[in-house]
Amino acid sequence: MAVLEPITGMARQLRTFKALPWVLSRQVVPSTTHCSRRLAHSQAQPAPASISPSMYKFVVVGGGAGGLAMASSLSRKHGKGQVAVIEPGDEHFYQPLWTLVGGGIKEREASRRLMKDVMPKACDWIKDKAVEFDPENNNVKTSDGRVVQYDYLVVAMGLQLNFDQLKGLPEALKNDPMVCSNYSYDTVGKTFKAIQNFKSGNAIFTFPNTPVKCAGAPQKIMYLAEEYFRQNNKRDKANVMYFTPLASIFSAPKYAAVMADICKKRGIQVNLRHNLVEIKPDSKEVVFAKLDTEPNEMITLPYEMLHVPPPMGPPDLLKASPLAGPAGFLSVNKETGQHTKYPNVFGIGDCTDFPTSKTAAAAASQSRILKKTIDAVIGGLTPVDKYDGYTSCPLVTGRRSCVLAEFDYNLEPLETFPFDQGVERRTMYHMKADVLPTMYWRSFLKGWWNGPSVFRKIMHLGFSR
Repeated sequence: MAVLEPITGMARQLRTFKALPWVLSRQVVPSTTHCSRRLAHSQAQPAPASISPSMYKFVVVGGGAGGLAMASSLSRKHGKGQVAVIEPGDEHFYQPLWTLVGGGIKEREASRRLMKDVMPKACDWIKDKAVEFDPENNNVKTSDGRVVQYDYLVVAMGLQLNFDQLKGLPEALKNDPMVCSNYSYDTVGKTFKAIQNFKSGNAIFTFPNTPVKCAGAPQKIMYLAEEYFRQNNKRDKANVMYFTPLASIFSAPKYAAVMADICKKRGIQVNLRHNLVEIKPDSKEVVFAKLDTEPNEMITLPYEMLHVPPPMGPPDLLKASPLAGPAGFLSVNKETGQHTKYPNVFGIGDCTDFPTSKTAAAAASQSRILKKTIDAVIGGLTPVDKYDGYTSCPLVTGRRSCVLAEFDYNLEPLETFPFDQGVERRTMYHMKADVLPTMYWRSFLKGWWNGPSVFRKIMHLGFSR
């Protein structure tokens, strides 16, 4: 099958695929013994400022999913001391698990690892905050005054959460136990408690009027809450309501129709083109702007429970830098991940302006192309491999059901499995809950998992991109 990628490229990904049956039969959370073995054999330590070299072949800014995946691949290929990762955090989080944490299915601690345990050992970890990009002089400045020179720069800073940009949200999260958010490690622990303590009234779930990481997450927790209400004799007392500023419940039309039908069958009220503008925790009310009215009509509703994703956007540092595009995100060629102005600068993940949904799945597929792009640029060639915008969102609809949405830049389905994924399936739930977390820790962060394109071609007998 000539349309398949080379066999050598497939073999590496098949090693990951062979582990899936083993993964399905075991819990994702590692045992204490396993953690001890990892600590004994794999701990990266920050590079001391006094002895660390200031010049690197590659500098990666950001220790999130995309940053560590690229750092792992680059350091494995180019050797020890060639790659530096600028990352101030002590911890790394598998954020897709927070939906299940909020739904009372997984433990919050299962989403967390110490940064020293996931940082590639062959990299120099500069445990500091980047404060300035100077692409004209090929360097990044850090808060301790260090100037880090690079030949090639990979920007992987993720999205910035702006809780304070929504009036009343910080106060509500602090003072009202029935206001919650799955979008941070510090707040996700409130969600299931709020679901359990719900008695009657409006259970309101919102979507922000900004770019968002995992655009399906705001509605996934709604389905888990609605299921819990049904199973605990609270459903007839609950008005489950979803508010989004968008014109559709989901971006890809195929899956939007599926999710709208699920909401209809389960009696969930979907309110399109409604933007949350204020929370009043003292009176337990929310204020929405109706975006299809001019001027915007404001409506105020009481809530018993409220789940709120915060406003999000590009990191302030990136937004103010020469690397940013008009919207403040890293400006990249949408097919190659190369910066539109500086040819030795590249981007991956949520901080970029790739016009696709911001998910870990998107970052994995971007990493496959970005590695080839960087190789081409180093070799003085024009990048030829192209990113098709692949992204994925496992839309969890219950404790044993999930719709696995996969699509491209054109919002057309790009499904991995040879059956219709626009159906709630238990197998897809286990993929989300049990397989993907282990693949993330053991394969993606190590730079081995580059998205499902190889498997998609195999399962569709070569008749797929």
